Amino acid sequence: MTTYLLAGGGTAGHVNPLLAVADGLSERAPGDEVLVLGTAEGLESRLVPARGYELLIVDKVPFPRRPNGAALRFPLRFLRAVKRVRAYIRDRGVDVVLGVGGYASTPAYVAAKREKVPFVVHEANARPGLANILGARSAHGVGVAFPGTPLKRSEVVGMPLRPEIAGLDRAAKRVEAAEEFGLDAAKPVLLVFGGSLGALRINDAMAAAWRDVLDAGWQVLHVTGDRSEHADPGAPGYAMRRYVDRMDLAFALSDVVLARAGASTVSEISALGIPAIYVPYAVGNGEQRLNASSAVDAGAAIIVDDAELTGEAIRDRVVPLLRDADRITAMARAAEDSGTREGVANVIRMLDAALPTPREMPGPRRDAP
Repeated sequence: MTTYLLAGGGTAGHVNPLLAVADGLSERAPGDEVLVLGTAEGLESRLVPARGYELLIVDKVPFPRRPNGAALRFPLRFLRAVKRVRAYIRDRGVDVVLGVGGYASTPAYVAAKREKVPFVVHEANARPGLANILGARSAHGVGVAFPGTPLKRSEVVGMPLRPEIAGLDRAAKRVEAAEEFGLDAAKPVLLVFGGSLGALRINDAMAAAWRDVLDAGWQVLHVTGDRSEHADPGAPGYAMRRYVDRMDLAFALSDVVLARAGASTVSEISALGIPAIYVPYAVGNGEQRLNASSAVDAGAAIIVDDAELTGEAIRDRVVPLLRDADRITAMARAAEDSGTREGVANVIRMLDAALPTPREMPGPRRDAP
């Protein structure tokens, strides 16, 4: 039996790939033990137990960004976190560690190194976080979701995807998806979403220009997010939802996607081979634009800057694209080669490679009777 410790969390962008790998490991060898290391504050505290995995808690110890009281307390707090993870590794007989970034990953990397247990790093974003930058220096293997991610000794393995996305047959699910959302399976669909909470810029632009999309012969499936205050116009061909549990059906129905460029979003859309219009979130360190760059370079997507996305931009840039059937077809062909559905298998392969070579059973002695 092999015992795996998967470390990371905080956001869905860390937790979902981690759980996808956990599911892949459990499905491959139900007798193996899969443990998850996370914090009590992160999204993993709810999602991991709900998925049936044991969550081992480590304190959240943010790396200090400025000299203050927290910086003075950091060394002792971090050493305590490392000590706790070392105890987990010893007590549970952990054979290999996977870190996906987030607060739990850094103490996991240090603890694994001190316990002489191999560990693997997976970075979801094109611009890596500090935890994975540090971990990559001594990891057995480093996997990244996007080409060009600046981590030492990294290889592109793709994003570990949810099984319902990785195994999605879009054509086979299209009629079911159309019935789910009350749209016509025979007409093209523009899927618009901005994440679970929505994106005000995207919602406002669509509110101003959805009629133009319909006039171009397209339907709209608009997932506004839970916090949206936009009213559903109730027009034929326009389906508005606050939240969608079955994103696999939403993707099955979509012919073009207009969305933010989070790492998971880009990876799922690229893996499914859907042309995209990405609107990178303007706040942060610019990782969303970098996430989308490989799909754009492949000809599978275009970028519209957040500050430029208005109803007028939908009319001037998006609608002409939707009217250009040849360009949509070309983008779809390019999209087929811009992603992978094998992220889970690729990460598991890296974990297998990190495990110590099993010892051979000793043969009979030469002088045995």
